[in-house]
Amino acid sequence: MKKLTRLLAVTTLAASMAGCASMSHQQKGAAIGAVAGGVLGNVLTGNALGTVGGAAVGGVIGAGVSK
Repeated sequence: MKKLTRLLAVTTLAASMAGCASMSHQQKGAAIGAVAGGVLGNVLTGNALGTVGGAAVGGVIGAGVSK
C-alpha cells in the first residue's frame, strides 16, 4: 500500500509539473499564490471555507504580483 501511495504521488507531481510548462508567468504566479493561500487559510482557520478563501485571495495576489 505504501508503494502504491508513493507511485500515485510521484505520478501526480509529474503530471502537474508537465501541465505548468505552457503557463504564462502571471498564471504561474496565480497558481503558486493559490496553493500558498490555501495552505495558510487552512492553517489559520482549520476548515474548508478558510482554505478556499485563502486560495482565492492568494491566487489574486499571486497574479497581481506576477504582472
